[in-house]
Amino acid sequence: MSPERQADVIVLGAGIVGVSVALHLQERGRSVLLVDRGEPGAETSHGNAGLIERSSVIPYAFPRDLPTLAAFASNRSIAVRYRLGALLRMAPWLARYWWNSAPDRLDRSGRAILPLIERCIDEHQRWAKAAGTEALMRGEGWIELYRNHRSLQRAAEAAKELAAHGLAYDLLDEATLRTREPGLLPGAVAGAVHWRDPVTVSDPGAVTRAYATLFTERGGRLLRADADSLQHDDAGWRLSVDAEEWRAPEAVVALGPWSNDLCKRLGYRFPLSFKRGYHMHYAVAEGAVPQHPLCDVQAGFVLSRMERGIRLTTGIELAGRDEPSDSWQLDQAERVARRLMPLGPRLDAEPWRGARPCLPDMLPIIGRAPRHRSLWFAFGHAHHGFTLGPVTGRLLADAMTNQPTFCDLGPFAADRF
Repeated sequence: MSPERQADVIVLGAGIVGVSVALHLQERGRSVLLVDRGEPGAETSHGNAGLIERSSVIPYAFPRDLPTLAAFASNRSIAVRYRLGALLRMAPWLARYWWNSAPDRLDRSGRAILPLIERCIDEHQRWAKAAGTEALMRGEGWIELYRNHRSLQRAAEAAKELAAHGLAYDLLDEATLRTREPGLLPGAVAGAVHWRDPVTVSDPGAVTRAYATLFTERGGRLLRADADSLQHDDAGWRLSVDAEEWRAPEAVVALGPWSNDLCKRLGYRFPLSFKRGYHMHYAVAEGAVPQHPLCDVQAGFVLSRMERGIRLTTGIELAGRDEPSDSWQLDQAERVARRLMPLGPRLDAEPWRGARPCLPDMLPIIGRAPRHRSLWFAFGHAHHGFTLGPVTGRLLADAMTNQPTFCDLGPFAADRF
C-alpha cells in the first residue's frame, strides 16, 4: 500500500490563480498541497502581455456594430481570427456571449467584476514585495494606439464615459505620443490614449514562479501530479502523487483552460470556451524599445518590453484548445508592428500559443461547487487571469475559511449556468 499524506486543501493548478489561492489559504492557517503537471506559471500565466489591467472596468464584450462584425466575418481581421470548424462548434457559446454583451447585461457583468479590478494592483503588490518581484513591475500604465483621427476621437469619447471610475488617462496627439514613445516610426499613428493606472511586468511567468517559491518557502508543498487522478470519497479528496497518496478534506480546481476536463468527470458541464493567443519575442533594433506596452487597437496586438526582448502578443483566435497552431495571425501582426516600430529578428524558434478560458457572461467561476460542498472552483478569467489571480485567491480563501468577503460571490457562482 502506498504511503498516505495529509493536507487541509489540495489546489489543482499552479498558474497565477492556483498559486494565489494556495498563498492566501496558507496565510489563513491551512496546510496546502499545490499540484501541477508542469512548472508553475508555464502556461497561460506565462504567455500574456504582462498587464495588471486596473483600467479594464468594462469586460471584453462581443461586438454588436455591423462594420466590426463584417470585418471579423471576413476572417481577414488580424485582431480576431477563426477556424471554420471551431466557429460552427462554438456557435451556441458565441450566441450566449453576444446576448450577454447587450448594454444592460454588460453593465451588470462590469459591476460584478469591478471590486476585483479595483483591488488587482494592491493584491499583486503585496505578494510582489514578499516574493521580491518588485523590480519586474512598472507603474507607468499602457498606451492604446489609433491610426486615424476619427478612431482617436471615438476613443476619447469612450474614455470620458468612464469618468465615474476615476481612472487616470491622457489623450495624446502624435507629437506628444512621440515624446513618450520615441521609438515609434513617424506617421505610424494619429494619436493614442495613455491609461496610467495599470501596472505592467516584464516577465509574468517569472512573477508567478516567484509567488510559488514564496509559497514553498513558507512551508507549502508544491508537487507534480496529474489532476485527473483526483478522487472523491466520504473522507474528502485523494490524489496520487508519484508513489504517495495525498488526502484532503477540500480541493480547489484552478486549472485554467483544462478545468472542464476534470469538472466533466465530476459531473459538471460549464460553457467554457477558448480565445487562443500567440506571442513571439524580437531583438531590439536601432535602440527602439517600447517604454510602455503598446496596443494597436485595430490589429489587436500588444508590443511589450520583456526580459527576453520585445514581446508581440496577438489578439483572439477562435479555435479548439489543442488544435495545431496557425502562424497567419502572428505573421500579419508582425508586419503591422514593423511599420510602428523597428523590430529585430525573432528570438523564439516557434511562436508560443495559449488558450484564454472564457465563459459567455465574461465572468469567472469563483466559489463552491453545487454538488460537492468540499470542492471549490476558480477559473474562467478570460483576458484577465494574470490581472485577477491574486485578488481571486483572496476572495476564494476568505470564502473557504468563513471570513467576510469584500464582494458578493453570487455573480461568480457555478450554478448560474
